[in-house]
Amino acid sequence: MPSISRITHALIQMIDGQVVGLNEVCALIAQDPAISARLLKLANSSQFGLPRAVGRLPDAVTMVGLERVRTLAVGAILSDTFNDFPRLDHNAFWRSAMDCAGYAEWLAPRVGIQGHIAWITGLMLHLGQLLISQAEPEVLAAIERLPRIAGVQWRREQRLIGFTEGQITAELARRWKFPPQMVQALQRSADPMAEDGFSRLGAVVHLAALLAEAKDAGPHTVAALPLDVLAALSLDTQWMFNTFPNREKFVNLG
Repeated sequence: MPSISRITHALIQMIDGQVVGLNEVCALIAQDPAISARLLKLANSSQFGLPRAVGRLPDAVTMVGLERVRTLAVGAILSDTFNDFPRLDHNAFWRSAMDCAGYAEWLAPRVGIQGHIAWITGLMLHLGQLLISQAEPEVLAAIERLPRIAGVQWRREQRLIGFTEGQITAELARRWKFPPQMVQALQRSADPMAEDGFSRLGAVVHLAALLAEAKDAGPHTVAALPLDVLAALSLDTQWMFNTFPNREKFVNLG
């Protein structure tokens, strides 16, 4: 499994609510010029619709939000770390990952989970697939021969290698010392209703992945989501139908 830098490790430690100031975060991110430049480019993109262009990291943090910027920094580092997998369509992979992150962030506050935690967990879910492609490329090819449908894909992975992509990513998250809540959620993302304990975040990521992999996802897709998971989260399907987000507006780290 890939290693991470000291800067990445420090940013990970901030994810679970560690109180830090603007100057501390900016000083940390500024140590990596490439990530600083990406964040400034992202802040100035139409995705955030800032009233004016920003040229300094402190200004970007002030206008986009401290929590958002440090979470985006981790996401940008992850996308750079996992970018050399020739057997996969890099753009399609990260588009799906960012859709999963976006849907997870949409659902999370409704069930009492911090949006930035859900966003980064959703973004990470498919990293296990990249690790499969690295270790067992022939197995990945067998898994990918059929259309990618989240629930079906997880069963294929379990049958062929004994683990789902979420379980593999959970081990990565554990080694990188992500918050235990995220590790547990990734571990249980394929089956959040398993008897070994219910993970609310895992259930949110489960639903987000199903939506991310749905063709032409929209309000109508809510009806196809597993009723037991929706009930366990006490999610109001009418609210989901009325507020269903446009995936084109999700953050794009590319």
